[in-house]
Amino acid sequence: SDAICNFVICNDSSLRSQPIIFNPDFFVEKLRHEKPEVFTELVVSNITRLIDLPGAELAQLMGEEDPKLPGANSTASGFFRSLMSLKRKEKGVVFGSPLTEEGIAQVSQLIEYLHKNLRAEGLFRVPGNSIRQQILKDALNSGTDIDLDSGEFHSNDVATLLKMFLGELPEPLLTHKHFHAHLKIADLTLFDEKGNKTSTPDKERQIEALQLLFLILPAPNRSLLKLLLDLLYQTAKKQDKNKMSAHNLALMFAPHILWPRNVTANDLQENITKLNNGVTFMIKHSQKLFKAPVYIRECARLHYLGSRAHTSKDDLDLLTSSGSKELQPLKSQKRSRLDSCHQEETQQRTEEALKELFRHVHNMPDSAKKKKLIRQFNKHPTALTPGSDVPTSPAPRRARSRSFSGLIKRKVLGTPVILERKSRDTTPEPVRVSKENVQLLQKCGSPAHMSQAKLKSLEGQKEESCRRLRARLLSKDSSSL
Repeated sequence: SDAICNFVICNDSSLRSQPIIFNPDFFVEKLRHEKPEVFTELVVSNITRLIDLPGAELAQLMGEEDPKLPGANSTASGFFRSLMSLKRKEKGVVFGSPLTEEGIAQVSQLIEYLHKNLRAEGLFRVPGNSIRQQILKDALNSGTDIDLDSGEFHSNDVATLLKMFLGELPEPLLTHKHFHAHLKIADLTLFDEKGNKTSTPDKERQIEALQLLFLILPAPNRSLLKLLLDLLYQTAKKQDKNKMSAHNLALMFAPHILWPRNVTANDLQENITKLNNGVTFMIKHSQKLFKAPVYIRECARLHYLGSRAHTSKDDLDLLTSSGSKELQPLKSQKRSRLDSCHQEETQQRTEEALKELFRHVHNMPDSAKKKKLIRQFNKHPTALTPGSDVPTSPAPRRARSRSFSGLIKRKVLGTPVILERKSRDTTPEPVRVSKENVQLLQKCGSPAHMSQAKLKSLEGQKEESCRRLRARLLSKDSSSL
């Protein structure tokens, strides 16, 4: 109910058996294309959480300022720098031009061919034939179809031409804006128990930082970088045949994809090792670097589902720790809410039904059935008693029938008769005195005092009756006379 799904009916029976591809980064790509400013702010806020970027370097990463690169303020112009600038004066359709999707489509032919010839020894290190390379370069610039499998070109020719294409781009594949961020990522190391930095690289944080940094690359750069790193990863896997390890490949490609343009090794100085190691790390972990972090996926998804989008991973961690140990999916949260609401409604209905039943039993006339029901309520007060609003006093005890003679004996003689009977028993039991008896004893005093008072009252009643009888007799005699 939260998302709107579009269903496409395919009438082609040959396509119905094809597997359905689910892209977990769908909402991430949707947010990138539809709301680039929101997307960039979301990603950069998480980058600054991992690496420390001062104000100037952050402004360069955001594109608000021109990047300040090493050697840019130097007035010295060496032979190497002037030679590179001369090479870039001639711009073709593909080589020397800004990176476009059309250029990537042309260069992808070289990458596909190299995937089939990864066993060539010294691949990317041994130069090919310059004449064949020029023929191939002209063909790519003109946009003509090339049959690389014809055997006219060698794998070393294609590999050298791929490096040439990357080296003639106006800026490195990873862009000038990201240069300082890559240097900071290379410095991410683990901390010891005392909180001090160690020399051991923090691989998890480095992977996370590169994932975020690659998300804000221009789309053509990101597409070609993915193709390139995958090729280098597969090449390093066959280093037993081609003798090219990940580090050797990084030495070949770091100047083309990461080094700033128009700089020499002297301009970079101590940063060369960091840059080379950084490219080596990218090659080894290339299969993980182009997946958006889980919290970025969740933020993008929540953005389109109408919920509040969190701006950083810390916000999601805070919500996760307050609610549960792991971030729950939205479906499980909704299911838990529905279950809790259902339980509350069920409990409320049960309590109301119990209250109604208890009122009905309480208003019933005195009978054996009523006593039985009340005993059941008293046995389970917590489960059957609905609440405190209905009085739960037990039913009044039925008075035990007593004979008239026994009543006269108790009234006249008091409690000694009862005490004499109880004294005869072998196991005396404590006398249970009710509240009414206690009040009566308090008013009348001792049992002996109570019996004397009763006798006096009986004698007075007899005398009064005798007077009345004499008066009646006298009145009858006077009337007869």
